[in-house]
Amino acid sequence: MPARSRLALVRARLELPTLRRATGLLDGRHRAVWKGHGDEVDDLHVYTPGDDVGDIDWRASARSAQPVVKRYVETSNVTLVLVVDTGRHMTATSAGGEPKHEVAQLVADVVAHLAHQRGDRVSLVAGDAGRVVELPSGAGTTHLEVLLRRVQRTFDPDAPEGDLARLLDRVLRGTPRRSLVVVVTDEARPGEADERALARLRTRHEVMVVQVVDADLFAAGLGAAPGSLAGGSAATERGRPVVAPPRGRRVRDVVTGWSLPAYLRGRRAVRDAVAAARTERHAQVEGRLRRLGVRSVSVESTHDVLDEMVALLGRSRRAGR
Repeated sequence: MPARSRLALVRARLELPTLRRATGLLDGRHRAVWKGHGDEVDDLHVYTPGDDVGDIDWRASARSAQPVVKRYVETSNVTLVLVVDTGRHMTATSAGGEPKHEVAQLVADVVAHLAHQRGDRVSLVAGDAGRVVELPSGAGTTHLEVLLRRVQRTFDPDAPEGDLARLLDRVLRGTPRRSLVVVVTDEARPGEADERALARLRTRHEVMVVQVVDADLFAAGLGAAPGSLAGGSAATERGRPVVAPPRGRRVRDVVTGWSLPAYLRGRRAVRDAVAAARTERHAQVEGRLRRLGVRSVSVESTHDVLDEMVALLGRSRRAGR
């Protein structure tokens, strides 16, 4: 029996009005000034031989006592590059109680669906410290389905650790045209080791980062992340139950393999120290992204993805980028 379409699955679970709003927020991201007829007038310039006489603005010409020609803005489709961190850490548990890779996969699904709605081209760079998976830019249902299935197969609990800088360098070398780069990783990244690669990428492309938040095993309930959701509604309003993490079950770090003794999770001093370290790390990552002019958003579960993507795109558009 053939696997169900990922684009159909994401379309079925997302609210249509919000999805349309997200699609509209991508409009006009890349604009090119040109001479001739287009969507809107950008400015006026003095007539030069070869310009279309039909583009002369006669009122402006009369005021300036010389022929003046309208110059237009052409709105082009967005070229999207989807960068997915598939290191071992992405198979841990998210703040919403789901595996982080399921949340990251939905982010990829939403990005692909928005691109499909607009007819945009999408390329993929995914991987970890041991491998990089790439798909060239393409559009259409078949290309996007192949791309999303490739992302899905790349997540692996036995994968090496993540190497985000390697993925960003690959995008820089392989994407000459200015594009919108959407990076999907976790809340600890981009780290200090990724900063140089991210800074170089930012000089050529527009970059957005979507971070999947880790579960806080010391909190009274899931979703107590250092950062706040930007979409304007609480987790419970989005349909996600907020439940306490299981206390009696052994917890293992997916990267190191170390187990966390159950008795430590009840120690207030340990809980406070972990919360302080998490808050400090969050501030460092946010400060790094601000310095580089990269906008980001955190998602705690699959219920948060669309609201947070809309918030991210809206902030970027209001900033005039």
